[in-house]
Parts: sequence; C-alpha cells; structure tokens
Amino acid sequence: MKQPGLDGRHRDQNPPKAGEIQQKRGDTQNRNLDRPIPQFPQNTRLDTMRERTGKVGVEAVRREAAKRDK
Repeated sequence: MKQPGLDGRHRDQNPPKAGEIQQKRGDTQNRNLDRPIPQFPQNTRLDTMRERTGKVGVEAVRREAAKRDK
C-alpha cells in the first residue's frame, strides 16, 4: 500500500523498527540519488556523506552540506 509523503520509501513493518521510514542504503553513490548533492563528488557514498555532515536523512545531509558550503 502506497503512503503519501514518504519520498518513495515505505514504513518498516517488523519490530523493533515498526512504523519507521526506511532510509536510503549507505552504499548508494551520490550520482545515483534522485538529486545529487553538488558539494560532494559523484562517486561519494551516502554513508561517507552522513559521516561528514553528522546527519542521517538525505535531505538533512543536503541542507547541512549547503550550509557548510557557504
């Protein structure tokens, strides 16, 4: 069942994370995101971007990278 507003992800059905929105995999490269983050090279992995910004969600990583770029 598709739920609106989840950015293409679905909610996890299994405990202990039941109801949480699943995150993108850490081995996803920047070039494969729907909108690549311009502050990072195209072949940077998402888990590396998360480490460098201290954020978890893709949009949070994008906002933090934009702040640091200014």
